[in-house]
Amino acid sequence: MGANIHLHVHVSSLEKSREFYRRFLGAEPVKDRPDYVKFLPAWAPVNLALSPGHASAEGRVNHVGIQVDSPGAVLEHLVRVKAAGLMVREEMGVDCCHANQDKFWVEDPDGVEWEVYHLNYDLGPAPRATGLTIASEPGCCGR
Repeated sequence: MGANIHLHVHVSSLEKSREFYRRFLGAEPVKDRPDYVKFLPAWAPVNLALSPGHASAEGRVNHVGIQVDSPGAVLEHLVRVKAAGLMVREEMGVDCCHANQDKFWVEDPDGVEWEVYHLNYDLGPAPRATGLTIASEPGCCGR
């Protein structure tokens, strides 16, 4: 078995979050208890555990990303997630985080954003301190 990133997230509604992640990840939980749900989707190296708790804005993750191997894989998962009835925000060919990317975003019931993305190519080095402020595109790297 390969390496997985483990994320344990406190959620305000285990029922709503179970359903969201089942649809987003395209997989059933591998463990489903009254106070704990665990997902190990075949397509993403993530071990996601959910348990009831307070999901405050102060402690919330900015966003979580799953990098896939090709633009085609982004589209494959986009079609699957849309078919599951989730709202998505698409960003194809965007310059974000010093790279050109194809991606889409979903938001879980507690407001945590997930992106599925492919890094198409890195952008050149940014100008050094020149007194100019260079803004990121709106929505880049999360909200």
